[in-house]
Amino acid sequence: MTDVQRIGVVGAGFMGSGIAESAARAGVAVSIYEPEAAPLEHSRSSIEASVARAVQRGKLTDDEAGALVARIEWSSDLGALAEAELVVEAIVEDEEVKARTFAALDGVVGDEAILASNTSSIPIAGLAAATGRPDRVLGLHFFSPVPVMKLVEVVVGLDTSEQTVARASGFAAQIGKTAIKTKDRSGFIVNFLLVPYLMAAVRMYEDGFASREDIDEGMKLGCGHPMGPLTLCDFIGLDVLYSVCDSLYEEFKRDEYAPPPLMKRMVVSGHLGRKTGRGFYEYR
Repeated sequence: MTDVQRIGVVGAGFMGSGIAESAARAGVAVSIYEPEAAPLEHSRSSIEASVARAVQRGKLTDDEAGALVARIEWSSDLGALAEAELVVEAIVEDEEVKARTFAALDGVVGDEAILASNTSSIPIAGLAAATGRPDRVLGLHFFSPVPVMKLVEVVVGLDTSEQTVARASGFAAQIGKTAIKTKDRSGFIVNFLLVPYLMAAVRMYEDGFASREDIDEGMKLGCGHPMGPLTLCDFIGLDVLYSVCDSLYEEFKRDEYAPPPLMKRMVVSGHLGRKTGRGFYEYR
C-alpha cells in the first residue's frame, strides 16, 4: 500500500493545525480549509512558531523547517481539498455541523478519497450517512497536542471497509503515530475510560471533599499521572469536555458520564480552562 501524498484538514484551530503540522513533518502535502481568514492566519502563525521552537531545540534544521511550512497550504476555498487522498475534519463538536461538512466534502473530493473525523465522541455512523461513500468514512481521533502525542484512535463505522481502515492506520504510522482500533460507540476507548475519572474529580471538588491541589497531587504522586485530573480538565477545555460528557450520557445514560452542575456553571461563565486563562486554576 502506497503512502498518502496529500491530505486535507477542515478546521484551522488547535487540533487541525496540529494534525497539519504532524503530517507536513512526515513529508505529506497538506491543505487546511477554514472559511474565515483570521483562523487561517492564526493557524499559520502557530505552526510557524511551533516549527521555530523545534529548530531552537535542534529537532529540525532551518532547511527542514522551511520545507515543512512550504508543504502546507491555507485556504478559505473548500475546493482546495479536491486533490486530497484523505481529509480529516477537526471542527466544533456538533453533530449537525459535522454532518453538513461531510456532505459538502463528499461533493468536492475524489471518489476514492477517505473522509475522517477527529471527533472525540460523536458517532461516525451519522457522519457517514451524510455522504455517498459510507465505506470510506471513519474516525481518526488524535490527541492534544498532536505533534507530541503518539496515539490515534481509528474508529470503525458500521459500513467502514477493511481497506479504508488499513489505509487510515497506515497513514497514522506514516506520520509517526500508533493506531489503536475501536468500534463506533461514543467515547471510543480513551474517553470512555477517562471521562468518569475526570467527572469523579470534579464532583469531589464540587462537594468540598478535598482541595483542587490535593486532588491533583493525590493522582500525580499516588498514581504516577503526569498531571492531576482538574489540571487535565483545564488543558482539554471545559467546553470540549462538557460536549463529550453530553454525548456519552446521551448514548449510555449512566450517571458517571453526566457533567456535574459546576461544569455547566463554569462553561456558561466562560471559564473554559487554559485557553481562556481561567478554569479550575487561573493561568497568565
